[in-house]
Amino acid sequence: MERSLQLTNRSTHQDFILLGLSARKDIRDGLFVIFLVLCLNMLVILLENILVIYLICSHHELLHKPMYFFLGNLSCLKMCYVSVTMPSLLMSLRSSPCHVSFTSCMAQLFLFISFIGTKCTLLASMAYDCYVAICRPLHYPLLMRPQVCRGLALSSWVGGLLVSVIKTTCIASLSYCGPNVLNHFFCDVSPLLNLSCTHVALTEQADFISAIIIFCGSLLVALASYVSISRVLIQMPSAAVNHKAFSTCASHLLMMGIFYSVVIFMYSRPRHIKSTDLNKVLSVIYTVAMPMCSPILYCLRNREVYAVLKKTLHLC
Repeated sequence: MERSLQLTNRSTHQDFILLGLSARKDIRDGLFVIFLVLCLNMLVILLENILVIYLICSHHELLHKPMYFFLGNLSCLKMCYVSVTMPSLLMSLRSSPCHVSFTSCMAQLFLFISFIGTKCTLLASMAYDCYVAICRPLHYPLLMRPQVCRGLALSSWVGGLLVSVIKTTCIASLSYCGPNVLNHFFCDVSPLLNLSCTHVALTEQADFISAIIIFCGSLLVALASYVSISRVLIQMPSAAVNHKAFSTCASHLLMMGIFYSVVIFMYSRPRHIKSTDLNKVLSVIYTVAMPMCSPILYCLRNREVYAVLKKTLHLC
């Protein structure tokens, strides 16, 4: 009992060491330029998403479709989880290894899991919106009325939060006997489980069940939606109508495919497989690159949003 308390106290007072994108000094010295680029990228991501949210909120009479409501939520979400992972990435580039307290690490883990879980369910909601718009257009005003859209968005945020509470509580209750070196640039689930010196079977089970519920559940909804959409598009006699319907959800399908492919590769492997440089590169893709590209693919290339943007710039 006494030893258990000592281990717990030790785990809650020790720092975690983030190796960052590279632990080699010669490579780290060459990353200073990347550090500056990433700072610029972070500003670009924030400005792009703020612009999208501003256009949707300030021109509600023009951008009143449920699709833009979900895009506003998605833009807000991307700003949130970029703000969670980017600071530790920049710190690890500036000075590696980077020391992070146990409390800060668990807080980062909690926010990251919450936002990723929310994104999964939001993507499923957007896929369902595309399905109703293409497959059941006559029932679209009823099935996607404002109350339903707000309920889907709220359930996405609350669902991500609940899953994060369960997973973070389980991981925070583990003991970490050191050396607490994470081969990553932020506190993620798999690297933390690899560091634990206690039995993690229950934690892994909770992690697996929550992943099945929120990740696989949202993926099945999205896949079912796009299978139904494909069947309808194949049966459409007009090529012009077919192309217009496909362009409506092509960007969403592309970004969803990249996101789910990366996340499946990252989180579906056994715990004993250690973090590699490939893991860190893939993490950069879905935590930095995708949020930066999403506003352009989703909104700024959309004719309606582009027209509103031109109108706004002309008024300014």
